[in-house]
Amino acid sequence: MSNSPLPEDRIPVIVGVGEIVDRPKDIAAGLEPMALLEQAVRRAEADSGAKLLGELGSLDVVNFLSWRYRDPEKQLAAKLGANPAHCYYGPVGGESPIRYIHEAAKRIARGECSVAVVCGAEAQSTATKAERGGISLPWTPFAHDVEEPKRGAAFQKPMAVKLGVFRPITVYPLYESATSAHWGQTPREALAESGELWSTYARVASENENSWLKKRFAPDEITTPTPENRLIAWPYTKLMVANPTVNMGGAVLLTSLAKARAAGASEERLIYPLGGASAEEPRDYLVRDQFYESHPQNAVLKAVMDIVEGDGRKFDAIELYSCFPCVPKMARRTLGLGRDVQPTVTGGLTFFGAPLNTYMTHAAVAMVRKLRQGDKLGLLYGQGGFVTKHHGLVLSREAPKAALKQDTSVQAEADRNRRKVPEFVTEATGKGKVEAFTVIYKGKGDVEHGVVMLRTEADARALARIPANDAATLKHLLNMERTPVGTVGNIVAAEDGVLEWRLG
Repeated sequence: MSNSPLPEDRIPVIVGVGEIVDRPKDIAAGLEPMALLEQAVRRAEADSGAKLLGELGSLDVVNFLSWRYRDPEKQLAAKLGANPAHCYYGPVGGESPIRYIHEAAKRIARGECSVAVVCGAEAQSTATKAERGGISLPWTPFAHDVEEPKRGAAFQKPMAVKLGVFRPITVYPLYESATSAHWGQTPREALAESGELWSTYARVASENENSWLKKRFAPDEITTPTPENRLIAWPYTKLMVANPTVNMGGAVLLTSLAKARAAGASEERLIYPLGGASAEEPRDYLVRDQFYESHPQNAVLKAVMDIVEGDGRKFDAIELYSCFPCVPKMARRTLGLGRDVQPTVTGGLTFFGAPLNTYMTHAAVAMVRKLRQGDKLGLLYGQGGFVTKHHGLVLSREAPKAALKQDTSVQAEADRNRRKVPEFVTEATGKGKVEAFTVIYKGKGDVEHGVVMLRTEADARALARIPANDAATLKHLLNMERTPVGTVGNIVAAEDGVLEWRLG
């Protein structure tokens, strides 16, 4: 029983969680995202052991991209027979499920509502197979008149788009190269760490009944290119990147401790949000001061550590967002955790599956189940964009000793640590020093071109191309024993006006 001195109707609790995974034998029988959403929410209510959806006052639906609806949050509310005062469908962002859960808990703590749901779903596997097979799905008609959600390219400079470094798969490698160089690793050492980490995610996914891919992989299997595990953007192979081709739905049901007790929910199954933090980088990644750390990530993770370590405790379980290896590698260092870190309770976006923006909904579900089994403190850390948006949330089996904080932004701390941002230029000559890089590959493993982020002699920032036929420069970039970060070469303008960089 709770010994908290706080009013029980102002103590938020997670009372139910629900998941659904759809693997239809007949493509046309695949469930659409709206059906997955509804089933996940109803499973969360069933999990709670109480009838609570009739009093739903807050509904957050995570942005989904596999199908388009008009006002999906209102459609879902109608299917649930609810009319919540807060009914929201948000923008793209991998951190958004954690943010929504945190915000829902704050609403309950303020007394604005007593029952809240956060849910998300994708049916990208079915949608992709149907499109490739020319199969018409009997789903709610696709809302062509609804604007497509803004994603990476909408926020990036034209040169980044032209050179192909405007998608997650080609931007995160820039952080990968910059961070490993900053940590003093050779590319081979950095790749080995990624393989070990991803192998751990795969093991956890293999034990999660809701994972899309239930297979263990040795580190070398993950990092070694093969025809089935092709290189996509150096140093990432297919088994090192998020897998969005899944059909999944997840939901988290929150209420107040008072209502949970009145509804007869089991006390031992209640999980308490203790607090969290959020901060962001600029959407345009080229106006950041550097690429070997993230000030918002650091500020968020340090804030959640303060919540726990102030009481002399440590996290028993953590979920570090895992779209690409550099993110949890950066996070575990900020958290002061070793290379043997257990980074997930879910399985990661490669192996559990990456239902795009809603992976962290499933991570929250997995964390609730883990805490119910005996662990006391859990950390959920989600991020979105290109190391852009960050949110951390602490969950506990024990009731809080203090009211949930309402002001949880640590943006000021993040901004305080930001150094001078170099001017971005598209015209330059002379020497250029490599700040970060990647090599982009075609479907069968051939090089499309390399991309380097440079600092010019005037200390401006520029992007430059390495043509596929520049074997010497590409060999230098792909040297496994020595990072090319910090190398100085020549900047020249190609006939199409794009800057190119070569050794010399």
